[in-house]
Amino acid sequence: MARIKDATVEAVKQAADIVAIVEARTRLRKVGGRYTGLCPFHDERTPSFSVSPDRGTYHCFGCGAGGDAISFVEETEGVDFVGAIEWLADRFNVPLEYDESSPAADAARKRRDRLHALLEQATAFYERYLWDSAAGDPVRAYLRGRGLDEPICREFRLGLSPGGNSLVRKAREKGFTQAELSVAGLLNRRGGDYFANRLMFPLADARGRVVGFQARKLREDDPLRGKYINSPEGELFHKSAILYGLHLGRAAIAKQDRALVVEGNTDVIALRQAGLEPVVASMGTALTEQQLKELARLTKRLYLCFDADAAGEEATLRGMELALQRSFDVKVVSLPRGKDPADDPDGFESRLRAAEPYPVHRIKLEVSRSRDKSVVYLRGQEILDGIADSPERQEAWRLLNDHVGMTVQLRAAGGQTMAGSAVSPRLLGASERLELSALAGVRAHPKLGRTLAQLGPDHFDDPLHKRAVPVLVGVEDADTELTRLLANLDARADAEGIDEQTAEQLLLRLRERKLQRELTEAEEARLPDLQQALSKVRDRIREFA
Repeated sequence: MARIKDATVEAVKQAADIVAIVEARTRLRKVGGRYTGLCPFHDERTPSFSVSPDRGTYHCFGCGAGGDAISFVEETEGVDFVGAIEWLADRFNVPLEYDESSPAADAARKRRDRLHALLEQATAFYERYLWDSAAGDPVRAYLRGRGLDEPICREFRLGLSPGGNSLVRKAREKGFTQAELSVAGLLNRRGGDYFANRLMFPLADARGRVVGFQARKLREDDPLRGKYINSPEGELFHKSAILYGLHLGRAAIAKQDRALVVEGNTDVIALRQAGLEPVVASMGTALTEQQLKELARLTKRLYLCFDADAAGEEATLRGMELALQRSFDVKVVSLPRGKDPADDPDGFESRLRAAEPYPVHRIKLEVSRSRDKSVVYLRGQEILDGIADSPERQEAWRLLNDHVGMTVQLRAAGGQTMAGSAVSPRLLGASERLELSALAGVRAHPKLGRTLAQLGPDHFDDPLHKRAVPVLVGVEDADTELTRLLANLDARADAEGIDEQTAEQLLLRLRERKLQRELTEAEEARLPDLQQALSKVRDRIREFA
């Protein structure tokens, strides 16, 4: 695929008017040097959305959404980075220029375009056969019996595949080759249709382009064994990268800041029909790196809903652990054995309210697996020691210790053990606010970047804040996640009115915090030096009083 020139990307960034872009989605009011309004990403009555035109960024203090013009277009238009650049270039009349590509790259791009066109026509063919043919009558009745109405089925573009070689013949008439049909996963070894007499679920990428199909068995004489089969893995279709329904649910996921991950396609359809829109299916597999990467662009809050058996399977648990490692807030919705979300979609919201944090779910699972309390404790300790400290982890420790009859042991940050007490959420919140305000001060007063560089990332607890240090001191560029953070810092600096002296004092507070921590762990020989350094920092802080 031809690459857009860096100069074009910069030209688009310069031309993009963040206020004009945002005002197409929500009304803004000018307040001083910034604009405020109702957030377009979540429902609110009091404006908490802020736009900084001089920085070209936006941030919502309510839901945390933030970024620049490119990320705003990505989220609201459902496109990737390249799509956002193309959208903005068209909007602000910036000519697009591409780096020169080789004949091979051009040929590969044209090949993929034809495969997408072929799969799109196949989807339309299956749709017509389901809704317009007599052969579709029993399948339409089956869908009604599952409680799925025609409008929602049409929204997900459900279809029906006939037998024989009907699709292959139509595609050949339209100029597609045998090789293209094979690469697209539509041709079997005998030269006929790969899918025959099956209910068809088109599978789309995040941009809504069909990349393959999942097909449900309808007849016992079906030559393909599985109840559900997917398109063969190929140039466009990779099962591990697909989340069913993501292209339809992404706006709701971003707006509600949560994603409901279920097992089956019909669960997604039934829940969306019942009004629960931020829902996707994991294609019957454990969550993968690619799937989590797509979700991370929209939210960090996951509700994983599996039946009683699947929720304890090792592969599913590995997917949950992977999500936790990627800093997702993971809650588990356990269903009664033999039940699916589609069985009671209208009552599903109540199940979400009763969802368990992953650490608690995991400890309950370990307790149910063995009667040997020592085995349970050692296994639970191994699991919880691998999870970052949080109120949910502490709750899981209490559950584990209650089960084995021991004094509660809470593992705090830094590996220390505290008996029967927890880190105050208020203190944790104050620590995070200190870091954010200090970074916002440097963002607003760039000459303090030298002081921040002297402190370095080690003075910050939050991993994202650590990563922001080299960006703010000008030695690294911001990725998408850091661009959102920078937008947050711009809005925070404006809202809090952080002047240069306040910013400098905040950086001193970070230094004070670091020295205090070192004092609690230092060997006796180092104590005098650390105490002297702490005294000097506090003297400088008092100078601001």
